[in-house]
Amino acid sequence: MSRRKLVAALAAIVAVAGAGAAATALTASPPRSAVADPGQPPATTAITRGDLSDSSRQDGTLGYLGERKVNAGASGTLNWIAPAGSDVGRDERLYEVDGAPVRLMYGPEPMYRTLKAGDEGKDVRQVEENLAALGYTGFTVDDAYTEKTAAAVRRWQKSHGLDRTGTLGPDAVAFAGSAVRVKQAGAAVGDQVGPGRPVLTVTGSQRVVRFKLAVADAAQAKPGTRVTVELPDGTRAPGRVSSAGRTASAGDDPQDRTPKIDITVSFDDPDTVKGVDQSPVAVDLTGETRRNVLSVPVNALLALPGGGFGIQVVDDGRARDVEVELGMFGRGRVEISGSGLREGMRVGVPSA
Repeated sequence: MSRRKLVAALAAIVAVAGAGAAATALTASPPRSAVADPGQPPATTAITRGDLSDSSRQDGTLGYLGERKVNAGASGTLNWIAPAGSDVGRDERLYEVDGAPVRLMYGPEPMYRTLKAGDEGKDVRQVEENLAALGYTGFTVDDAYTEKTAAAVRRWQKSHGLDRTGTLGPDAVAFAGSAVRVKQAGAAVGDQVGPGRPVLTVTGSQRVVRFKLAVADAAQAKPGTRVTVELPDGTRAPGRVSSAGRTASAGDDPQDRTPKIDITVSFDDPDTVKGVDQSPVAVDLTGETRRNVLSVPVNALLALPGGGFGIQVVDDGRARDVEVELGMFGRGRVEISGSGLREGMRVGVPSA
């Protein structure tokens, strides 16, 4: 391995893992050239044996999954709206226009028309799936809005004190993929609203973390990668990368124009995650782990005159240079292997 490659590796450690020892090696004591009669080093440390990981820590933001606008489905006066920060589930109210509530149903298709017996389509299936989930049955869940579907709608309307028309439209129902959390209002009580005009901005109710990662380090955060998130209160919550962006951008920081991608982390148990929306968190990416290996601090490395790298072993008051093969870098340490190396050996390092 060339000295250039070592320097690049050390730089990667500083950038990715924030390793203090590697930073010292680069800024205060670059790799030392070996001499024919090496003297005593200013300080020593022990070769250790154990697991070494190239995990890294990233700054993230605690938030909620997804964001979308809910538009009004009817014209009139807005006289109630779900408050910011509230969670709205299936069949619960999102807002009211002229005293008529618009309730949330689950499904990806928008509620764009008033459904009646004889209609067909994906939106019909969504309505029937929701009616069945709420206990209003007696029809076959399919793409056809039949008289039996209309009868179930009338029972649903009766339970909410509505006119039993057997039809259902955007003046009564809005669709979202799952339960939502109200992020902010798009209109105020007393405003005149109409179809297509935003009433609410909502997100999913599931807590997630987002952060940006340099494109060069994208392999560390593939979907499925295990992570641990340190929350604002100091507790730690396990999770995994749920999505990684496919388009890089330089970001808004004029001091760092490194192309980066967006990473989203989902928690194993999101219901237990607490913290104010948009709070800063730290994300530990698990990375690769080498088991039961010998390692030394990065700043213990020295460049040998004939090429390659070594360490300065101190034994019985004598110092000698020993050539080593380098393996994984992680958290300021580097995996080493070579003849005669063993756990507990003392090796030279720069003074503190």
